[in-house]
Amino acid sequence: MYDVFITKASKYLPNEPVANDEMETYLGLINDAPSKAKSLILRNNKITTRYYALDKEGNPTHSNAQLTAKAIEGLFDENFKKEDMKLLSVGTTSPDQIQPSHASMVHGELNIGKSIEINTSTGLCNSGMNALNYGFLSVKAGVQENAVCAGSERMSAWMTADKFNHEAENLKLLEERPIIAFKREFLRWMLSDGAGAFLLENKPRENSTSLKVEFIDFYSYAHEIEACMYAGCDKLEDGSLKSWADYPSDEWLKQSIFAIKQDTKILDKYILVKGAESLRSSFDKHNLDPEKIDHVLAHISSGYFKDGLKEEFAKKGMDFPAEKWFYNLSEVGNIGAGSIFIALEELMNSGKLKKGEKVLLCVPESGRFAYSCALLTVC
Repeated sequence: MYDVFITKASKYLPNEPVANDEMETYLGLINDAPSKAKSLILRNNKITTRYYALDKEGNPTHSNAQLTAKAIEGLFDENFKKEDMKLLSVGTTSPDQIQPSHASMVHGELNIGKSIEINTSTGLCNSGMNALNYGFLSVKAGVQENAVCAGSERMSAWMTADKFNHEAENLKLLEERPIIAFKREFLRWMLSDGAGAFLLENKPRENSTSLKVEFIDFYSYAHEIEACMYAGCDKLEDGSLKSWADYPSDEWLKQSIFAIKQDTKILDKYILVKGAESLRSSFDKHNLDPEKIDHVLAHISSGYFKDGLKEEFAKKGMDFPAEKWFYNLSEVGNIGAGSIFIALEELMNSGKLKKGEKVLLCVPESGRFAYSCALLTVC
């Protein structure tokens, strides 16, 4: 078995940052009317800028595969050329197509000029951590001597007004059943585009910051809780999901079946509690002392959860002081599977890390409440 190190991190954020008052310029107005929910959601999530792979006419400027490839290209240097890559492992919520796989498309964009092993992890926010874990285990077992792992999203294309206009044509439906409109609109004001990438190797780099991966743990609570965040389906009264494939095609637009939706009542009830429960399990499993953690990077979808997460961790005996927490949500937005990559890239390249420090990564996934965490040691 080999030790595994993150020896380099890179990110790519498309175009210029988009301020709150510009969002509908890019995404468009649903049924030509300004959103009534936008100001409330933005006030709660505390996001001030985000990135879109769109121009101001709503035209795409990058595919997800292109965003991911550009982040990965930032890993290449004199010590690691693209032809040195052995494994490409990528995760996303928003692939450009159902088939081929996202990893196949990224491999094609990179123009490496040779065959490599590829892996695609799908799902929601944990798909990036799943991709990282695949690379970590492969290098640790000695199957590959290096792995490039990435998390990315291009959600803007899912959120343009034309995707919702057919449902919004019947304004009476929106007025009589506002909860239906809200669960479809909620995430329009939360999500952002971008990609982050890590290079994993079996030795640390000299004269630069490397992070040893101590462990990556995963937890799912789908056996206890119904779906909370979903797309390509709709939720029925009994909490089950009805697939897009089981709807007549003329209902796909009328009911915004492919829109990504959030059941906010379930979200508030479980997301923090289960996050603290899962992290406590990892601390017990690995016999960790919370006081020995120097940096806490927790992916949160909204600033609304920031204080509550700290409080829930503290209830479980993991009371991390405020100065140990690192967030960049307000500046880059919620990039789903790419968020933890982009946050760690910023911290890793900030010059703040010191040899021997411990970095904790925490990622929740509200799809059906799955969580992951990882511990890193600065070399």
